[in-house]
Amino acid sequence: MTLNSVALPDSSQLLWMPKNPEATATHKFKEFVNVKRSLALVTYSDLYTWSVTDIEAFWSDVWEYTGTVFSTNYSLVLEGDKLMDQIPKWFIGARLNYTENVLGKMADNQRTAIYSTGEGRTLSSLSFAQLYDQVRLCASAMRNSGLVSGDRVAGYLPNISETVIAFLAAASIGAIWSSTSTDFGTAAVLDRFSQIKPKLLFSTDATCYNGKVHPHVEKLSAVANELQSVTKVIVIPFGNKSPADLSSIPNVYLWDDFMLSADENTSLDFEQLPFDHPLFILFSSGTTGKPKCLVHSAGGLLLQHRKEHQITQDLGQNDIILYYTTTGWMMWNWLVGALSVGSAVVLYEGSPFKPDASSLWAIIDTLGITAFGTSAKYIQSLEDMDYRPKEHHNLDSLKAIYSTASPLKPNSFDFVYNHVKADVCLSSITGGTDICSLFCGANTSLPVYRGEVQTRGLGMAVESWVGENRPVVGQSGDLVCVKPFPCMPTYFWGDDGGKRYHAAYFDHYPHIWYHGDFMVVNPATGGVHMLGRSDGTLNPAGVRFGSAELYNIVDAYTEIADSLVVGQRQGVDERVLMFLQMADDHKFSVDLAKRISVQIRAQLSPRHVPAIILPVTSGIPYTVNGKKVEIAVKRLVSDLYQAAQMGSLETSLKNVKIDEKTTSTLANPESLLQFYSMPEILR
Repeated sequence: MTLNSVALPDSSQLLWMPKNPEATATHKFKEFVNVKRSLALVTYSDLYTWSVTDIEAFWSDVWEYTGTVFSTNYSLVLEGDKLMDQIPKWFIGARLNYTENVLGKMADNQRTAIYSTGEGRTLSSLSFAQLYDQVRLCASAMRNSGLVSGDRVAGYLPNISETVIAFLAAASIGAIWSSTSTDFGTAAVLDRFSQIKPKLLFSTDATCYNGKVHPHVEKLSAVANELQSVTKVIVIPFGNKSPADLSSIPNVYLWDDFMLSADENTSLDFEQLPFDHPLFILFSSGTTGKPKCLVHSAGGLLLQHRKEHQITQDLGQNDIILYYTTTGWMMWNWLVGALSVGSAVVLYEGSPFKPDASSLWAIIDTLGITAFGTSAKYIQSLEDMDYRPKEHHNLDSLKAIYSTASPLKPNSFDFVYNHVKADVCLSSITGGTDICSLFCGANTSLPVYRGEVQTRGLGMAVESWVGENRPVVGQSGDLVCVKPFPCMPTYFWGDDGGKRYHAAYFDHYPHIWYHGDFMVVNPATGGVHMLGRSDGTLNPAGVRFGSAELYNIVDAYTEIADSLVVGQRQGVDERVLMFLQMADDHKFSVDLAKRISVQIRAQLSPRHVPAIILPVTSGIPYTVNGKKVEIAVKRLVSDLYQAAQMGSLETSLKNVKIDEKTTSTLANPESLLQFYSMPEILR
């Protein structure tokens, strides 16, 4: 095995096959293309190759097949005279509205659009007709508040139906929506919203998580008093209780009062806007600097989400999808996108383990949910607590499970098929905030292999590169996309001349989108293995490999609950550090570290063996969205090492500060402090 290769599955690791691939939406789309284009595409591989070869024809066919509603048709699919890093425009001349594509034909539709539930919340629902009416009133109230196309609307909100209503109302006007979850600290919120200067701010007076009601007024007041651009703060009271004292919040209105300011008899008008008109502003994590403000277009996300939901995931008006997410994660935007294909969405707010681990699975049975999405960390947590959903729930309705935030480990595939449901399309999916969608992910017409993302997405010209113009298969490399796609960010808000945008994606490989992930394409299956972040790629003595390669080995040890692997810079070189969180009733030992090293050496290579293996006492750091915090820890341990080389240890370490903006995005910020008291990493 070469140093830059990984162990790939063989045919014996096939876990699931579609019973009738010809009945899937992907197959039907392929036949649509064959008839329209006089082609003879036979396999998915044929379809994928065509989709990334003739990208203009492909995206034009997606536009038509998914039923895009427009007032003016496009005159040109793509600016063909621009390089990818010049951000070419798509569907030039088209005029449309995102909300019209969701609700335009739904004014009298009685099918359920939204289910809302969670901790401290009773299950409620809205039909598409009720959603239409609520969006109509909210849009009128927004217009009466002076909101116009291009203004920003911010949500410091839980995952509830009012959040979706406010977003769709803003989008109907052409205003730009941006949201963050209530578990974000004030520093993190202000670091984001102060850049975009919202006119309206929606929030709540309290939230419930992990069995406790958490007052929110103090945090909201701190944010609202700093955002001078905000003309109204609209507060949604928690539950059915009387609202808290809101006197410290300027220009504050209760949700019901705000809605009463609407013109009762007004119509729901849809501003007709260019394809690239902004819809969302999403933010990068902020763990490596000031968050970037990524502006996503209405047309680009409409088309991309419909392609993913409708064509590759087979979602439609008979489906109900629950994705466990907060409003600060791009998966919330992705979930809401399922409304555009007629699916009902389930909004869950609170801990997925309260009152116990059955919470989400009970909802699946109660509502007949067909598609369930979560994080790889959640599935691992079920496994750690030995909670086996199929022993407690029938899950008859469930057809698909999606997992993201980090690569889904091979043993987690086993857990799902053994202890959740055998007949389910389990899809590890990968993309990011940068594109608010997927590069690689689910497809109901394809098999599932253990530890593998099913496929590269249609129309996404994804390759694995080990150097400029050096694509490889069966070998690890950088995830790049070599051709434009409609959901590239339109621009970064406040980015002078596009410098931050260009630096984020195009500095590494000229004119080629560099995503920052490490991956390998399996030549036997066409699937993908995700190996971690490229900026967190381990690089001892110039040999590059992904952290996921080591995680997959450590996961086999039942005495280990979790692990973290980072590189620590030492001058021009770096060494690999591995941190272990021990399972209950197990203790770390030198013998355990030696056994792990032997396995890594045998299964990978001597270069993969960590220089140091240590236990942690405060858990592995995670973001609020369930992602392991590799990059911030890498920076911290590297800074601590550098400080330790500069003389007085105690004085030097005091100078290594943890940024409050970083800690406010973490689920367990106290876990970073433990690295200060590990003398082994300072030598």
